[in-house]
Amino acid sequence: MRKLAFPAAAGRVAPLRIVLMPGAYQEPEDFERAGFVAARSEYRLEADLEFVAPELGHLLDRSILETLHEEVVLPARAAGVRALWLGGASLGAFIALAYAERRAATLDGLCLIAPYLGNRMVTGEVARAGGLAAWQPRPGAEEDEEWRLWTFLRRLPLPGLEVALGIGRDDRFGHGHGLLAAVLPAGAVSVAAGGHDWPVWLELWRSFLARLAARAAAR
Repeated sequence: MRKLAFPAAAGRVAPLRIVLMPGAYQEPEDFERAGFVAARSEYRLEADLEFVAPELGHLLDRSILETLHEEVVLPARAAGVRALWLGGASLGAFIALAYAERRAATLDGLCLIAPYLGNRMVTGEVARAGGLAAWQPRPGAEEDEEWRLWTFLRRLPLPGLEVALGIGRDDRFGHGHGLLAAVLPAGAVSVAAGGHDWPVWLELWRSFLARLAARAAAR
């Protein structure tokens, strides 16, 4: 797994670390090119950033989730990180959710930017049931990663795991975003004009950072 680290200050570990994964066929460098690192400076947030990308071969099985645990989460905790957020954009956010479904207790938060939440067959079934609260997983759902994801989403919110969802109004995956947003607490969802692309994601990232910065200033 390739990783790019952008510490808040040289030579020491920040109490907060945010780990993000890019979408399909994207690279960790795309976060920096899109302005994600520069935005952290705008809000003067003491947070280490780490951008990681799984190998494409690992996306076809579940080994990526164990690799995340061994190479990203455990080292962060061993280094003394007190608050660990995992997330990403598009498919990267999907992987973060799949990890949280198995190891939610190892995380403090999920930063989900325009997450891919499964195909329209999956989201359509949830919608026809009347939303997550009414939907019941089909037998054997745990064998399919997309169905398993929605089974996990039914359990949200979870104690100790904060979820921040950022979505574009015209996102092509919006058929699932509204279903997830409906079960999240007030203030957990940010919406920006636009579709499924980096300028929109940067605006959503800024909204997320602003919320964290305001919370830190209030302490």
